[in-house]
Amino acid sequence: MGAFVTEVQPRWSDMDAFGHVNHANTVTLLEDARVAMLFVEAARHGVDGLARGMVVARLAVDYHAPLLFTGEPVCVRIAVRDLKVASFVLDYTVHGGRSGDGPVVASAQTLMAPYDVANTRPRRLTETERDFLAAFHAGGGVA
Repeated sequence: MGAFVTEVQPRWSDMDAFGHVNHANTVTLLEDARVAMLFVEAARHGVDGLARGMVVARLAVDYHAPLLFTGEPVCVRIAVRDLKVASFVLDYTVHGGRSGDGPVVASAQTLMAPYDVANTRPRRLTETERDFLAAFHAGGGVA
C-alpha cells in the first residue's frame, strides 16, 4: 500500500507573528495526521484497537523550511518503520501545499506504543493491528 497520505488543516491561531505555523502547532498537525491514520483509517479497515489506547513514547521533529499559513490544508505522508510486537515508529513528511508536491517543510518520527488504558500498562499489538500497520511499512522487514 505504501505511505498513508492525508491532508491536515492549519488553523489561523497556529500562526506566529511572522505568518509561519508555530513549531509547537506543527506537532499538533502531526497528531491530526496520526489520528487520521491510526483511528479513522484503521477503523475503516475494521481495526479499532489502536483508537482505544496508544501513546507517543518519543517524538523528534526536523524543520526544513517555514510552514506558511495560507488557509489551505497541507499534505502529510506517514510510513511505518521498526514494526515490533509492542511498538512501531511513524515517519512523517510534511509538505507545504495540499497536493504533496510542495516543498518538504518538516519531517518527524514518533515511537508509538499500544497502551491498555483500563489496566494502565503497555500492551502488545494484535495480529490485526500489525497487519494494518504492515501495509504502510517503509521497508526493512516486519520484526
